[in-house]
Amino acid sequence: MLRALAGEALPLPPVWLMRQAGRYLPEYRELRQRVPGFLDLCFTPELATEVTLQPVQRFGMDAAILFSDILVVAHGLGQEVQFREGEGPVLEPIRGAAELRRLSLDAFPGRVAPVFETVGRVAALLPGTTALIGFAGAPWTVASYMVEGGTSRDFATVKAWAFADPDGFGELIDRLVEATVIYLSGQIAAGAEVVQLFDSWSGVLPEPAFRRWVIAPTQRILRALRENHPKVPVIGFPRGAGLMYRAYFSESGVSALGLDSTVPPGIARKTLQSIGPVQGNLDPLMLLAGGAAMADSVMAIRRALGEGGFVFNLGHGIVPETPVEHVSELMSLLRQPLEPA
Repeated sequence: MLRALAGEALPLPPVWLMRQAGRYLPEYRELRQRVPGFLDLCFTPELATEVTLQPVQRFGMDAAILFSDILVVAHGLGQEVQFREGEGPVLEPIRGAAELRRLSLDAFPGRVAPVFETVGRVAALLPGTTALIGFAGAPWTVASYMVEGGTSRDFATVKAWAFADPDGFGELIDRLVEATVIYLSGQIAAGAEVVQLFDSWSGVLPEPAFRRWVIAPTQRILRALRENHPKVPVIGFPRGAGLMYRAYFSESGVSALGLDSTVPPGIARKTLQSIGPVQGNLDPLMLLAGGAAMADSVMAIRRALGEGGFVFNLGHGIVPETPVEHVSELMSLLRQPLEPA
């Protein structure tokens, strides 16, 4: 994993999968039943460690990714966050100066300290050949949940605030930049060898706003991280960025670029892999389908991207209905040399 992220082309690509620990695994479902709430699981280091290790123990991925959630940062700042069955995250909305004043950076490190303990526990248990990935949500995406109060179809409230009152919205982004630096630095200090920034909703912004609320905050986070952790790779995943992918990769400072499933691998090879290592980008529903269609897609991605720095992954997270046998099938395909085209 670290060699690929340093730009080395490898005959067999390293692989990990977004949401590789989660509801598609029967061992996760069994453990989840023992815990009252999702955040309780995230903040119980012994259990979060077990969940983080489950897919690595079953499938032998080349990296484990910390089991947590991007909204841990919102919770750590003092916002009320709940995860309701069948509804997803529900947050008390932040929509102005009064709510902003309730967010505390001073209390933040203590509130997220159990996550750092989980990272340390996982680091102590992983074999030396398996990398440990920490992560955070990028400021725009976390802000979207914090302002909308949960998931959104049109992001009307957060976009209206960002467009109409950029200075006021910028105060929220500033807090999130600072919190994200603290959060990722703590994970690295505890043993994370790679970190990923998830900007899952970056694709809803037009170009000027994308530069201001996606690229610029990412630049600030990267500058701060590299002051103390200059050698730790940072993977940026601006899902849905489309034609802005290249600007993001060349300007944000990330070490490697995560690709969503809409990016044609051949175009990624020509326009993005020339900048640096890339990661991706099998459609998660192709993994759900399995069989010949999945095998063909896997081979096409490997042929397009395997001659440069490349980490195999999905274009988004595993869907809960995915059969575990299909993940085993995928891992088998990735452990075989490419056949001649």
